[in-house]
Amino acid sequence: MRGNPEWLYDEGKQIGTDYEDFSEIRAYDRRMAKIRDVGKELQEVLDLLDLAPKASVLEIGTGTGEFPIAAVERCSKVIAADVSLPMLGYAREKAKERLREEGREGDLERIEFVRGGFLTYEHSSEPLDAVVTQFVLHHLPDFWKQVALLRIAGMLKERGRLYIRDVVYSFNVADYEGFFDRYLSRMAEIGGEGTPQDILVHIRDEHSTIGWILEGMIERAGFEIERAEYRAGFIATYLCVKKS
Repeated sequence: MRGNPEWLYDEGKQIGTDYEDFSEIRAYDRRMAKIRDVGKELQEVLDLLDLAPKASVLEIGTGTGEFPIAAVERCSKVIAADVSLPMLGYAREKAKERLREEGREGDLERIEFVRGGFLTYEHSSEPLDAVVTQFVLHHLPDFWKQVALLRIAGMLKERGRLYIRDVVYSFNVADYEGFFDRYLSRMAEIGGEGTPQDILVHIRDEHSTIGWILEGMIERAGFEIERAEYRAGFIATYLCVKKS
């Protein structure tokens, strides 16, 4: 990452899970496997993006590295960016082991692991066919979300695609107390020990926004929203296309 001005929002700020600690990263990976069907989610994303074999795609906030392992089977180049060096190391080792197990060792050469985030990743090669970000945009306050979306638009080809999956609130805000109590109880049943605390910290300290606000920011960044889906009052997915 380049040297940043002092006024730039700090994307590396730790809230909740300590993404600089390998044991925390492993525990986080296990928790996500309990509450999400990651394999199914990835195939849905890739089917929606419909990437050509020569396509290049960037994932911002690659986390534990599941997306690049799946995506590199369908396209020629995957850039996996994250602000956490330990997370990148974990993702790289996971990719190496998984691809070796699957007999796809050569695919590792087409995954580039890069330190950077929404505000700091610098794209220096040809414009991208697609950008993907999953459960990461909520780390930014709303002003910086808008900046992030504008930067993503600048990296994409015309008609390039953006896929966002994140915690985005679509429930009736007048019932916020009851909704959050029910949400925490449900996550405790699904995810087991540790999960409710993660969710509590997210609600209290992170920057998930409301659906209509995020839709407006996406459109103001120069995208058409082809598909917006809201589930259970707190999960949203958006498939967007950069306007010509």
